[in-house]
Order: sequence, then C-alpha cells, then structure tokens
Amino acid sequence: MEAAISPLPDDVEALKALVATMARRAEEAEQNAATATAKLANAMAHQSAIEALIAHLKLQIAKLKREQYGPSAERSRRLLGQMELQLEELEADATEDDLIAEEAAAKTTTVTAFERKRPARKPFPEHLPRERVVVPAPCSCPACGGDRLSKLGEDVTETLEVIPRSWKVIQTVREKFACRDCEKIAQAPAPFHVVPRGWAGPSFLAMLLFEKYGQHQPLNRQAERFAREGVPLSLSTLADQVGAAAHALMPIYKLIEAHVLAADRIHGDDTTVPVMAKGKTDVARLWVYVRDDRPFAGSDPPAALFHYSRDRRGEHPQAHLAGWSGILQADAYSGYNDLYREGRDPGPVLEAGCFAHARRKFFELA
Repeated sequence: MEAAISPLPDDVEALKALVATMARRAEEAEQNAATATAKLANAMAHQSAIEALIAHLKLQIAKLKREQYGPSAERSRRLLGQMELQLEELEADATEDDLIAEEAAAKTTTVTAFERKRPARKPFPEHLPRERVVVPAPCSCPACGGDRLSKLGEDVTETLEVIPRSWKVIQTVREKFACRDCEKIAQAPAPFHVVPRGWAGPSFLAMLLFEKYGQHQPLNRQAERFAREGVPLSLSTLADQVGAAAHALMPIYKLIEAHVLAADRIHGDDTTVPVMAKGKTDVARLWVYVRDDRPFAGSDPPAALFHYSRDRRGEHPQAHLAGWSGILQADAYSGYNDLYREGRDPGPVLEAGCFAHARRKFFELA
C-alpha cells in the first residue's frame, strides 16, 4: 500500500517555509555526508601512515641487524632492497591519502584534517646553484594606499628543480689554407678522440659506462631511453663504444692494479654476479682486492681492484695474486690455501682471518 502524500499548502508563506525547511534538510544531509566522507578519508590516511611507519621501522631494524651481525650474503641485500621498495610504495600511498583527507576536511566545519608526521627534510646541498626569483613588491600600501614603503626583510622559499638532459652535436671545423707562394695546403690537426676515429664525446662515454656498470642499466634499456629522447642509437653501436672505452681505460686499470698490489696488506673477497646463459642464468664471480691503510694511520690513498670470472675455482685468486706476497685478510675459502703454503714464490702469504665471519659463528653459538 503506497504512503499517502501530504497535499501542498495553498498559502504562499507556507510554501516558502516548506521550501526553506527542505533546503535546510538537504544542506544538513550534504554536510553529514561530507563529514562522514572526511572521517573515512582521515581513517584511511591514518591507516596508511601507520603502515608506512611500520615498514620504515622494519627496514631500520633489518639494517641495524645487518650492521651488528655483519651478514654479507647477496640474499640479505636483496631483502633490504625489497623492503625499501615496499616502504617507497607505502609512503607514496600515505601521502596521497593524506591529501585526500585534507581536501575532504576542507568541505566540512566539524572535522579536522589528519596530519601525518613526516621526517624532517635535510636542507638542499650548498653546492647547488641558486637562481633568485624576486616577486615584484607593491607600489603602494594595500591598506591605505600610501606610497611611503620601507623594506623590513624578506621570506625565501626554496624549490628543487632539475634541467632535463639535452643533447647536442659538436662540429669541429678545420679550415684548409693554400699557400700562394709554395702551393702547400695547411690545416690544423684533427681533434683528439677517446676512441680513435670515434663519434662519441668523453661525457657521453662516461655516462654510458656509469649507467651500465654503476647503475646496472643494460645497453638495451639505455638505447630505448635515448630513442625516446630523440637520439636513436642501436645496441651494437653502443656495445662497440663500451668495448672501445674499456680498452682506452686499460692504462688506468693497470695503474690501479700496481698501486693495490704494492701494499703490504690487502683485503680479498668475492661476490656473486648473475650472468645470462643459454636457457638459464649462471652464477659468476666478481673478485675484489682492497688496499686501505687509513685505519693504521697510513697516508697512501685507498683503492679497489676488481677481477671477473665465470666460476669460483681457486685458480682465479691464485692467478690474481701470483706475484704478490704480504698479509691477506680474507674469509676461509679454500681457494686461498695455495697462497699460504710454504716455499711459495715470491713468498708465502700471511693469512689474516676475517673477524666478521668468525663473529657470526660466535653469535650463532650464543
């Protein structure tokens, strides 16, 4: 049975009162809905902030444990990387929910926006150049219109900005001149190139090598990014430049090698490197030998020497240190044992056990 609809009044004043009542109820309903929305947004922002804080604390605990107990396994580094990625996503979600809550609270008069505690941001580095943009001052007083204004001070707001990478082609022009007396042709010598007859400048080569080896960006991804920036370069072309640059840097590598192996004591270690193979991924090795006498009041600069191998056979460190003798601080890997034997030429290597590895065993026993 349908509910009976009350007849509308015929009096004009009564109709006005009825419309005013309905408008007031609609406004109250809208305000109640906005309040509920703001409260829900605040609750979501609060929840996101709690999740981000928990992830941040878990990451700090994991890092402290790694520093205290010294695990150097590749797996622990990957776990920390995954935790940092999770923290990054939670922090972004928390900031987005915080802004949504602020916008929702601005539509109400009874709900205060949730404010998430953010870590204090460090000031921008002093070495960055500053571009000063001065907002024009008023010519007259906004209150009374007077023009007798005196400067009391200024407020400076700093905004970090970046200039996108730009490409350019440098044209080196070598003019030719002919002598009218002897008819000989004179021309300035060709400019120096890092790679003989190369087309890539030194800054481009440095960026290419750093992205590949320092940032672990393979050449195919770099080529895709270059193409999006309007500079198409094939993978084989980039690989050719990497090989040529590696050959050009070999004298520097030899100097680093001589400097490291001139030390009386070095630290040796190896780490895994995943390498693509036919239908699978092989585990290769990166060997590092470090010279650093600063803890012993040494004045020589520290340096690190790297070698690469497709496996972890003991012949690799024996070949790396074939002409060296001194104190070697390393783990208990058996591949070093041939270096410690008596009668070795040019002399036996004195083993210095790694306390970080031993400390882990003591901790496990405790």
